[in-house]
Amino acid sequence: MPALGNPHDPANSTTPIESRRTLRTMLLDARAALPERIAHDAALAHHLADLLSTLPVQRLAAYWPTQGEFDALTVLGHWLTADAARHALLPVVTDKFSPLQFRRWTPDCEMTPGAYNIPIPRSGESETPDVLLIPCVGFDAQRYRIGYGGGFYDRTLAALHAAGHRPRTIGIAYEVNRVESIAPQPHDIALDCIVTERGVF
Repeated sequence: MPALGNPHDPANSTTPIESRRTLRTMLLDARAALPERIAHDAALAHHLADLLSTLPVQRLAAYWPTQGEFDALTVLGHWLTADAARHALLPVVTDKFSPLQFRRWTPDCEMTPGAYNIPIPRSGESETPDVLLIPCVGFDAQRYRIGYGGGFYDRTLAALHAAGHRPRTIGIAYEVNRVESIAPQPHDIALDCIVTERGVF
């Protein structure tokens, strides 16, 4: 996104970590200032619901929205009602250096504060998702994402792949989050697609 500039320009003498911190701050500020949020959310929800209707998925992992992220839980609730065999999952942080676990969620299940005070299902066994909805602080044309810097999804995808599971990954973002390049690092894994208010990419 030209208005945000490119902290990864070779002329910039900062380190990759410092550059990502700068980029992350700009993207979070841009998302917080997004105008006409209701219209953006309605369009994004429509595109996401259409995409999910085409996928043969039984275990779909989403996320509890924080810091201005798109709230996919309403879409998830409608997706659940269409097929009783479907399972919706939410991520659970067990510790800051481990992959995420995923517990089954329904709109009326009991929740409790988890790590970073983000609500999680109070109980339930860990399940392996077929598809992950992954929130993006930023993304680029190669479908690489930038998150909050904790590396949870990087570790989770690496662990799932090592165990022989390759779930489909769907990034969730707004167009204001789009950048020319996040300058991916060796540990970064490109997502399968990105959904924004403009469509599926």
